[in-house]
Amino acid sequence: MTDETDAILSLLPARLKDARRAQGLSLDAVAKLSGVSRSMVSQIERGESSPTIATLWNLTRALQVDFAGLLDEQAATQIEILRAADVPSIENRGAGCTIRILSRPEDAGQHEVYELRFAEGGVLDSQPHRRGAREQLTVIEGKLIVTSSGASQKIGQGDTARYAADVAHKIEATRPSRAFLVVQDA
Repeated sequence: MTDETDAILSLLPARLKDARRAQGLSLDAVAKLSGVSRSMVSQIERGESSPTIATLWNLTRALQVDFAGLLDEQAATQIEILRAADVPSIENRGAGCTIRILSRPEDAGQHEVYELRFAEGGVLDSQPHRRGAREQLTVIEGKLIVTSSGASQKIGQGDTARYAADVAHKIEATRPSRAFLVVQDA
C-alpha cells in the first residue's frame, strides 16, 4: 500500500463512527441495518479491523453516506458555501411572505430548511405535507402565530414551535418577522 492509501484508510474508522452518531444510531442498530455484526462494526470503528469492500458497502448504505466521499481525503475538510445573493427565494407562496431555500435541492421531501421573512400581516398558509411530516419553526425576530390541527399558539423571538405538518397549517405575522423553518418528512 502507498502512504496515501494508508492515510485515507486511517480516516475510515472515525468517519464511520461520525456517520453513525450523526444518524443517531447505536452499534446494534447499524448491525441490524447493515447485516454486519455488532462486534465487527465496533472493531472497524476502533481501527482494529479493516472492512472488506462488501462490508464497507453495507455499512455506508445502512448509514446513508456516500461510499466514495467516505474515503475521499478532502471530504472532511470541504465546506460548501451558499452565498446570500445565490439563495433561491419563493415570493408567491404566501401573502407578505418571502421563503429563502437553505437546504440542498436533493433534500427536498426529506429534510428541508428555509428562512421565512414576513411583512406585518404576512401569512404562509400550507396544505398538508406527506403523512407523518412535522415542522419546527424558530422565530429569529418578531412575533408569529402558528396554527396546526385547529390549535393556535403565539411565539416570539427565540421561541420554537414543533407541530404536525401533515394537516393544513398556517404561519401568520403580527409584525415584521423572520424565522427559520425545518420541514421533516417521516
